[in-house]
Amino acid sequence: MSPINVAKFGGTSVANAAAMNNCADIVLANPATRIVVLSASAGVTNLLVALAQGELDDAGREAQLAKLSDIQQTILADLGHPAEVTASIHDQLGEIRTMAQQASQQTDAELADRLIAYGELMSTRLFTELLRQRGVNAHWQDVRQLMRTDSRFGKATVDLNATRDLCQQTLGPVLGDTLVITQGFIGADGDGRTTTLGRGGSDYSAALLAEALDATSIEIWTDVPGIYTTDPRLVTRARPIPEISFVEAAEMATFGAKVLHPATLQPAVRQNIPVFVGSSREPQAGGTWIRSTTDTSPLFRAVALRRQQVLVTLHSLNMFHAYGFLAEVFGILARHRISVDLITTSEVSVSLTLDHTGSQSNGEPVLSDKVLAELSQLCKVEVENELALVALIGNRMSEVNGVGSRVFDALRDHNIRMICYGASAHNLGFLVKEGEAGQIVNRLHQELLD
Repeated sequence: MSPINVAKFGGTSVANAAAMNNCADIVLANPATRIVVLSASAGVTNLLVALAQGELDDAGREAQLAKLSDIQQTILADLGHPAEVTASIHDQLGEIRTMAQQASQQTDAELADRLIAYGELMSTRLFTELLRQRGVNAHWQDVRQLMRTDSRFGKATVDLNATRDLCQQTLGPVLGDTLVITQGFIGADGDGRTTTLGRGGSDYSAALLAEALDATSIEIWTDVPGIYTTDPRLVTRARPIPEISFVEAAEMATFGAKVLHPATLQPAVRQNIPVFVGSSREPQAGGTWIRSTTDTSPLFRAVALRRQQVLVTLHSLNMFHAYGFLAEVFGILARHRISVDLITTSEVSVSLTLDHTGSQSNGEPVLSDKVLAELSQLCKVEVENELALVALIGNRMSEVNGVGSRVFDALRDHNIRMICYGASAHNLGFLVKEGEAGQIVNRLHQELLD
């Protein structure tokens, strides 16, 4: 079978017609690329989320709709206002207006997903037209006919078996001579209702499609040339990493590196599909390959940062020499599908960190009043905000003598609210004040990675 590459482009990569042409150059430069997955154009999803929340007055809603229309119309103008696509975009903008008005009266998660999905539906229509104008046999595919999910609107779970069957049946026969353009981030439940996979889910969509079609590689094209030792906006000395292992990249994504969605690597690991991360603006600059194994495995590979963390501390005398308390706590969190990052315990209390940025597509917070009320029936609850999670990523860190002393000596001038060490040989995580996070990342990079 011929190699199949799945290429995914983020919002900044399809922000306008010029950016889309850069993407087209990248796609056409690799004959193995048969599937292209797109995010919404930059800024569009935020506009749609604001409309879906239904909290804007008439003037505010009209302003958002105007901004949304301007983005689409500018791209259409550069494409020469092709009749069929112009009519399609016009109809979609009209549908968005109608749903935004409905949301202002009464919104719900299902309506929000239908509304937010239009960003990807429009960007892929425009990109397909651009390719056709360049003489490419491009086929627009509604991913909702392929990506089958449950009915948890805002952060749906994908049915892997059903998705694989649909991909094989629908795309298998056409991939040989057709370039398929489809959407990231969205899917549909068994009743055909539109769902979304959570913010940043387009990377994950691309990896799931690659897994379903037995692809040989995945390319994630964004606005930075690969994965760096830390965020170069925070640390000017940050360096690109030419190759990194699946486990290291997964730790980085989980603990805040924004280049990849945390779930992206799961399908790649299951099928051992190499993943390339590069810049659509500078494809010649190279990037990072993520593979099962790498030639080097340094003790310290990178520093990741995730802001907007929530620390929840639960106090209960029922914990003392007892059992079942944690099971009840995690039962409550599981019912609300809340994932816990770090955890520490004492005799009468347990502290958990939650990622506030891991909200649903519609912007609902991860820690709702309903969750707090259920936890309060079980124990005393304290919630702390304005915290950040810093994670040192590497190899064999829990096995090498002196790691702790080197790390905490670098942090001697800062207070650490919580530490998580030993559960993995690939990360050491700690919670710090939000305002000090940048200084801490710089100090760790200087002491351990420079």
